[in-house]
Amino acid sequence: MKVCVLGDSIAKGVVYDETRKRYVFLKNSCVQLIQQNSGIEINNCSCFGCTVTKGESLLEKIEDELGEYDYTFVELGGNDCDFNWAKVAEDPYQKHDCNTPLDVFKEKYAEIIERIKKAGSKPVLVTLPPIDSERFFNWISKGLNKDNILKFLGDIEQISRWQAMFNDAVKQIAEHYRLPLYDIRSGFFESKCKIADYLCQDGIHPNEEGHKLIYKTIAKRTSLVPMNV
Repeated sequence: MKVCVLGDSIAKGVVYDETRKRYVFLKNSCVQLIQQNSGIEINNCSCFGCTVTKGESLLEKIEDELGEYDYTFVELGGNDCDFNWAKVAEDPYQKHDCNTPLDVFKEKYAEIIERIKKAGSKPVLVTLPPIDSERFFNWISKGLNKDNILKFLGDIEQISRWQAMFNDAVKQIAEHYRLPLYDIRSGFFESKCKIADYLCQDGIHPNEEGHKLIYKTIAKRTSLVPMNV
């Protein structure tokens, strides 16, 4: 079986290394674990900071080859729902759009699905992992006016509520097109550990344990991926 992955830094296996104080690629990311333990051939076309708009650009480069892949996994949304926090901090009372407004996100996501299907591959959608609002707030507000950002948000948990709308959109799109959906988000909520235990210092990227959790959540859905990790 051959699989193509079109996603952002989470699918790419990017984590924050607290010792080196920078983002690095995780050797045993969820995608790497699937490939190593299942024998599935995976072409990971994901990239750091990918939105649905960047996803369309990536798709253009591989579209002619997609017919060779049985499935194309799509994991997008985390960057689309993010804001330019520096501008928010400058003036919290102005209207600020996120990187991709929700209606545009839905439209472009649907276009990506149609193009994947037309190219001869079957789309499989992946939900967004949850955010730790407090960690994320502290991360994005470094060096900025925290009070102004909080005025824009109303309360810190608005970060999670906002991101959840994009996750819901992915689930709705999967239902509308009757596509397979890997709900990795539920794995975090169903775990006996705190969500923060599975996330990096930035509150959004899954850490190594988070990637193992994603792997196991996917493994529960298919016999092609063994659970022994």
